Amino acid sequence: MGLFGKNKTYSKQQELEHAVIVHFRYEMDSLDPLHELESELEKQIRREGVGEYDGHEIAMDLSDGFLYMYSANAETLFKAVKPTLEKSKFMKGAVARLRFGPPEEGIKEIEVKLQE
Repeated sequence: MGLFGKNKTYSKQQELEHAVIVHFRYEMDSLDPLHELESELEKQIRREGVGEYDGHEIAMDLSDGFLYMYSANAETLFKAVKPTLEKSKFMKGAVARLRFGPPEEGIKEIEVKLQE
């Protein structure tokens, strides 16, 4: 691509600067329920065309973890995945942090607690 040509990778990165990061208590013996939820989230996000599911982090003792999702609009992404998250037993009381821009100082963020 020329000097002024559009670089798709850079463009996609720019588009997906908003984030939804979910912190949850897990405390289960198997990762199967987490993998099932991830599969459902990926399908929902793809079906709605609202961003991408990037993966998870889980404590070595399986006590808690994080889900990472990115989008051009954190609110739209959260509205699309919230019903799927709320169906999962281990998401009760989880906290979703919606970040409205890149991971920098001063970027607006809000936290939303999922139903207990």
